Amino acid sequence: MESNDRTPRTRQSRHTRHTRQAPGARPGGPDSPGGPGGRTGVTTAPATPATPTTPNTPATPAALAELVRQTRGPVLVPGDAGYDAERSGFQRAYRHRPDVIVGAECAGDVVAAVRFARAQGLPVAVQATGHGLSAATDGGLLISTRRMAGVRVDAAARTARAEAGVVWGQVVEAAALYGLAPLNGSSPGVGVISYTLGGGVGVLARTYGFAADQVRSVDLVTADARQLHVTADSDPGLFRALLGGGHGLGVVTAMEFGLVPVARLYGGQLVFGGERIDEALAAYLRWTGTVPDELTSSLALIAYPDLPQLPEPLRGRYLAQIRIAYTGSAEEGERLVAPLRAVGPRVSDELREMPYADSHTIHRDPSDPHAYDGDNALLSGLDAAALLRVAALTGPDAPTMCVLQLNHLGGAMAMRGGPEEAAGSVGHRDARFALRLLSPLPGAEAGDDLDADGPGSGEASAEGPDAAALATVRALHAEALAAVAPWRIGRSVNFLFGSHGERPDAAEVARSVHDADEHRRLAGLKVHHDPENVFRFHPSGADAADRSPAVGTAVRG
Repeated sequence: MESNDRTPRTRQSRHTRHTRQAPGARPGGPDSPGGPGGRTGVTTAPATPATPTTPNTPATPAALAELVRQTRGPVLVPGDAGYDAERSGFQRAYRHRPDVIVGAECAGDVVAAVRFARAQGLPVAVQATGHGLSAATDGGLLISTRRMAGVRVDAAARTARAEAGVVWGQVVEAAALYGLAPLNGSSPGVGVISYTLGGGVGVLARTYGFAADQVRSVDLVTADARQLHVTADSDPGLFRALLGGGHGLGVVTAMEFGLVPVARLYGGQLVFGGERIDEALAAYLRWTGTVPDELTSSLALIAYPDLPQLPEPLRGRYLAQIRIAYTGSAEEGERLVAPLRAVGPRVSDELREMPYADSHTIHRDPSDPHAYDGDNALLSGLDAAALLRVAALTGPDAPTMCVLQLNHLGGAMAMRGGPEEAAGSVGHRDARFALRLLSPLPGAEAGDDLDADGPGSGEASAEGPDAAALATVRALHAEALAAVAPWRIGRSVNFLFGSHGERPDAAEVARSVHDADEHRRLAGLKVHHDPENVFRFHPSGADAADRSPAVGTAVRG
């Protein structure tokens, strides 16, 4: 169990702390019809958790002073230096607007923050990196975990322990020293905890399964401010729910998970120009039916804008990128990719043997924060005609930029990693593909007052995407996903980006993450562990949709 055992800092070093009165609840708060609480709906269920009966009220100076005394990290309210920087994450289309922020440095800070929030009648949100932020607070308390960045590798046991603010790049680097690798995602800047709580489809997914399948234990702070060390033996139902059910059941302060013996791999990108895209798509679909489980891949279609800040090989071009990660030999990898190379000349061919520490270069995900919205479909199969239809809708002639990515699933992801109660609750393991659509929202960056050194007003210049731009994006995504409706079996929560809880079909979006039996099980656990719906700000909080239990699903950081 994580303990609050670090040497406290002096009061003088905590200049940003205070005993000023925090602002009260704002109109349109988390429980109002138009409020941002519970953005991506979770499924309906027989019971509905109670909403706290105490309204969001201003915290008294004495209460804030006591919170400061009980925590080691900074305590911030609107107007404080650092408030705007602390509430901002990688996803800039939405930004938290809490009444109070606790920058947690340890599990003890999290316990104190939850206890304070309960006493003051405040809902609680959590953020590490904010890569998948969709359900932004408007009022309430935000626990920022980015300072909890401890990583420990046990090479003999082939395990790692990561605190709540750790990102995958840290774990990859620490494990590589021993010839080991985690089941990380494609971006080194994504948070370990949220990614894993959503399941985690990573670079080695077909070979070793979901990241959630490797979890050994979870340290959790519950809605009543208790610290639990959750394992498959101690509480199999809660353990299962956390691994694929995600957020909404408490605050995860640390996680222990297995590592795999991968020091090197064969991988990189094959990139085809627009004139070869039809052939590349058809060849890729055929090829996925022939490759072994040791090969994980995806295909991306990107129509790059003609902007001077882009590299010349990308500027204004429509490209198909096939990303490869193979755990076998380079010689066998060369043989396996020959049918893809046979498509024709490539814009670039970067396939090579590499140390696993360089695996992030396979996808080259953006590292700069930006605003975006995205949806996805898990598919039982797919044919070339449907994929070409989606490509035509989302390509250079689309009304707004859209990045299409097709992940080849199956392999170890289709197998449960243990007994039924300990195997996690990742939905739709039988899916063969994940079709992902993501669109930037230009001009939607939520506010420009991000100076971490100077005081912010607490009032951003814009706190959400332009309604017309978002409507255009959502309409495009809906039309494109309709083209694959015959094969659609659900959604992956890891690839839901944006305020889906405010959609007219929010309940359907929520239900699509798990099958009906799993949904009911998760909803029941939510009612049991958080009956007052304290943790309502997460991608599948359903308050705004249908007032059903906000079973947690995951943001990616």
